[in-house]
Amino acid sequence: MMAESASKQMTKQLKVTQVRSGIGGTHRQRESLKTLGLRKIRQSVVREDSPSVRGLIATVHHLVTVEEV
Repeated sequence: MMAESASKQMTKQLKVTQVRSGIGGTHRQRESLKTLGLRKIRQSVVREDSPSVRGLIATVHHLVTVEEV
């Protein structure tokens, strides 16, 4: 029981780093960067690994790098 509850608490996290500018991108791409919390190049944020975050990353995959934390 203890291991089961610990595994639920240990959700995967993703470190998302913006490596290219959103200028020149579509409105959807710029909004995805904003939703992820990215505003500047080389800025990093840590987000929970969820389908919604994966979808945002897929929208801007050419502007960011992703690492599992």
